Amino acid sequence: MTTSTFNLLVTPSATILSDAQRAERMSKLTFGRTFTDHMVVIPYRDGTWQQGEVKAYGPLSLDPSASSLHYGQAIFEGFKAFAQPDGGVKTFRPEANGERFNRSAKRLAMPEIPVELFLKAADELICLDRAWVPQNIGESLYLRPLMIATDPYLGVRPSNEYLFVLFASPAGAYFPKGVKPVTVWISEDYVRAAPGGTGEAKCAGNYAASLVAQAQAQEKGCDQVVWLDAVHREYIEEMGGMNLFFVYQEGGKTVIVTPELTGTLLPGITRRSLLELAKDLGFEAQERKLTVQQWRDDIAAGRMTEVFACGTAAVITPVGEVKANGFEMRINNGENGPVTMALREALLSIQHGSAPDTHGWMHTVC
Repeated sequence: MTTSTFNLLVTPSATILSDAQRAERMSKLTFGRTFTDHMVVIPYRDGTWQQGEVKAYGPLSLDPSASSLHYGQAIFEGFKAFAQPDGGVKTFRPEANGERFNRSAKRLAMPEIPVELFLKAADELICLDRAWVPQNIGESLYLRPLMIATDPYLGVRPSNEYLFVLFASPAGAYFPKGVKPVTVWISEDYVRAAPGGTGEAKCAGNYAASLVAQAQAQEKGCDQVVWLDAVHREYIEEMGGMNLFFVYQEGGKTVIVTPELTGTLLPGITRRSLLELAKDLGFEAQERKLTVQQWRDDIAAGRMTEVFACGTAAVITPVGEVKANGFEMRINNGENGPVTMALREALLSIQHGSAPDTHGWMHTVC
């Protein structure tokens, strides 16, 4: 079945919240706690995607033997829809998320979903739940697509049946009291991913495996964990579930550096966008390996002036302090850096429609 002939059934919820109820929920948003009235479900079986439906948001029914519950065939994505000055709604680079979703699916021996269908599902859901799109700068409607294996079979093999689900959550400003630098812990006891593993896939197991290290970071008084490579335990990879950037002042020019993709790092959409956006702002952008010792030396020498992490949820998060076994260091006196904030403002301006979208990143929904 092709997407050109694939139409989603739309079954409006019989229990849609009133305007007053919705407004009350949206007045106190925290990330990932509030959900819109509808969701999309599309089953896969007999080697093809079946009829999908936009229906009332609610629980899923799974057989206890569903293979995703035992063997971990579960992937997901995350992207955002933004209210525009003209009253419309646009999503940020959703096709890139659809493409990455399929790369994750391929790595976990799951079926790929046509990107056109991926986009159609999101557009249909957003248009139906348009009233849930927040209107303020820094706020957005977060979209969460996922796919799980549903075959009721305990054999260790790829499932024959899957379920694609897409739902939405209005998200308030990630930093409601203003952007503040975070403190990070460099993990030496745990690794996020190893060569040949699933590091570049956005699969559920990667995040489950990260939780113990995140708990350790919090025990050390830190907000997030920084991952090192699995082989040498010296090359910097990611911060929690976000990509890292390092800002250098070299020879009178500003250079932003991010760890190169090696197959163990998640290829972030925000990461890719900032590499392009940096050039628009007159900065040089590089992808290369960086060790912990280089990080320490470059901060001490004053060559590295800022560090930040990036991802869909927070957009850009400054790093103000680093802790590890044997040392601590402060970055930019624990304050927000000018390059970090310039990149953040530039990206948010494109997303919210207050700056020209010269790269064609914004997808018009309604």
